[in-house]
Amino acid sequence: MKPIVTSKVKSKPEAGGNKRRRQRRPAGRRAKSKPIPRGPRRPDARFGAILAQIGVPEDQPFRPDPFQTEAVARLAESDVLVSAPTGSGKTWIARQAIRQCLDAGGRAWYACPLKALSNAKFEEFGAVFGPDRVGIVTGDRKENAQAPLIVGTTEILRNQLYDCMWQKTPLSCELVVLDEAHYLGERERGVVWEETLIYLAASTRLLLLSATIRNTDELAAWLTSIRGVACVVVASDERPVPLYPLFLYPDGRIGMLSGKKGLLREVERCVEALAHRRGRRQPPQYDQIIERLRRYNLLPAIFFLKSRAECDRAVAQIPPKHVDPEEQAAFQRDLEEWLERYPFLKDHRALPHIVEGRVGSHHAGHLPYWKVLVEQMMVRGHLDAIFATSTVAGGVDFPARTVVLVQSDRFDGKEFQDLSATDLQQMIGRAGRRGKDRVGFALVIPGPYQNPKLIHQRLRSPPDAIESQIRINFSMVLNLLQSHAPEEVRVLIERSLAAFQQTRRIAARRKRGGRRAGPDKADVCEALWRDFLRHKDFLRETAFVDDRDMLTWEGQWAAQLRLDHPLLVAEAIRKGSFDGVPPGIIAAMIAPFVVDSDRNEELDRTLTVRARELTQRLDRMRRDLKDLSARLKRKGFESTELPTWPALALYLWARGVSWQALLRAVPLEEGAMSMLIMRTADHLNQIIGLRESHPELAEAAAEAIPLIFREPVWM
Repeated sequence: MKPIVTSKVKSKPEAGGNKRRRQRRPAGRRAKSKPIPRGPRRPDARFGAILAQIGVPEDQPFRPDPFQTEAVARLAESDVLVSAPTGSGKTWIARQAIRQCLDAGGRAWYACPLKALSNAKFEEFGAVFGPDRVGIVTGDRKENAQAPLIVGTTEILRNQLYDCMWQKTPLSCELVVLDEAHYLGERERGVVWEETLIYLAASTRLLLLSATIRNTDELAAWLTSIRGVACVVVASDERPVPLYPLFLYPDGRIGMLSGKKGLLREVERCVEALAHRRGRRQPPQYDQIIERLRRYNLLPAIFFLKSRAECDRAVAQIPPKHVDPEEQAAFQRDLEEWLERYPFLKDHRALPHIVEGRVGSHHAGHLPYWKVLVEQMMVRGHLDAIFATSTVAGGVDFPARTVVLVQSDRFDGKEFQDLSATDLQQMIGRAGRRGKDRVGFALVIPGPYQNPKLIHQRLRSPPDAIESQIRINFSMVLNLLQSHAPEEVRVLIERSLAAFQQTRRIAARRKRGGRRAGPDKADVCEALWRDFLRHKDFLRETAFVDDRDMLTWEGQWAAQLRLDHPLLVAEAIRKGSFDGVPPGIIAAMIAPFVVDSDRNEELDRTLTVRARELTQRLDRMRRDLKDLSARLKRKGFESTELPTWPALALYLWARGVSWQALLRAVPLEEGAMSMLIMRTADHLNQIIGLRESHPELAEAAAEAIPLIFREPVWM
């Protein structure tokens, strides 16, 4: 067989260390290239025995595992935090708890970190409990909102708790399920999870589900301390499908990655030899890798790649696959059913890869409905492989027999970082399909950005501990001052996970007899309190808060704007930037507020000129916000520039241009464009909530949403 080339340019750093600098060699001397091992010298009996286990388990009646029944039983008297591997059946626990709640005449809330996951759970629970009993509320979707079971994002649940505190009424809900609870430690969004847990009344039973939490006992103790209700940890570390790590050698042979003592010697020699190879090396040949996986009966597979572009290039490598007529008929039936529901996908540029090669790419650059199509075709057994970025690892449920790891790092939005134990466990959690596989595999592909030693270490490491990510922001301060006096807010700060964790660390140091090192609880709370006061004082200076530390009329309606930049949007409203503006222009003027990055897309100047009404309105809004933006920056707060290109994109889209014409005018990936439009719709929905204070603006925002929420964006 032709050798499988699996590496390119630079070598990877050692596990946990910095990148090694290339050492200068003495003049006249050349390093000797080490021969690359071509695979195990003799068959590995253990590997052969594992391969022999591949197959579909016998169909047996479902019997819940002990941890599942224990979790359901414990919920009768306490809150429950469930920590168990991906695919072990945590959703079954949620379904049982919800069923008991609904059968008793109660109401339940199922909170998810992602809109896509919310949509999937809405469909799933509708089939289980009946569509009339299930509703969904996300930033851009609201259906059957009075149903006894609501599925939605955690941000929406937090916002409802804000409203409850303001109205002095408890959340009308007997059960709250927080899925993917490890998001509590997520850098950007963890504050939303922490706020939700702090504000939720003790009368509401709480069920948290996660696969990757190390400090479950600490989190349970914190919840018990702030809610006055015992929180019980129910944990299981048994994977329903055993996982085995494998290694792909350059000649295409596959063997075990490690043994009881660490990496196998053959793997170490191969990695060392590849690191010393000189010259430019070829990227992975994914067509050959898939063929080798097929020969070892290791398909279907999920490949985790470093970038969207690499995912798209990978599917283009895969040649057409020959399938038997029966399989082809089933594939065609399922595909046509989906395309009939969403005909705009018929012309999707990546559809031929699914139809011919039986592979798909899945990343944030694709339309939401395209990603769901890929997921559905994988779940139904029609695809051999999905090439995805690491975003697939969090919360999306389409397991495979094998997870393929091409690098041991991931992009965190700013730079590439070594995979953490939690990152890796989220990825490999997709390996091995319960009910469809007896065993699952994680295949390590050698290459310049791959460190098999790090992978081996992370596989044996516990998940990362969750650390508090709470921070103060203007939306939080406005909403808390709507229902609390400042001293009451200070009490809430003292209930934070940050304060609890610091207290425990101080106590642990004292128990060991060590001196006080670092901040204690008082320091942590004081820092958060000072930051709260800093935000409050700025709100007073800008007339959103009065001298009694109560919200002014303007502060009251500004509190309803639960956005990234609520003060800037409120100031634009206050200064009349949107007065008399047509709905399509309002959507365009809101779009610059939702852009996270400082991307400056090259735009067609003639289109900008044709949008003169828009550019004039934008110029006025920038003038209206100039003073507040300057004051924010002087005080050390975050502000934002308002680029033109997002406004132009929404202007064209609201005017009815085709999707293809929009992408030609504003060169964004279709997924990024879709996200821009959906986030703009989120913001418009917030403005619709200002019906009492700004009825004309709210009506215009309501009219704007149908202009932008159309195929292929809406979901």
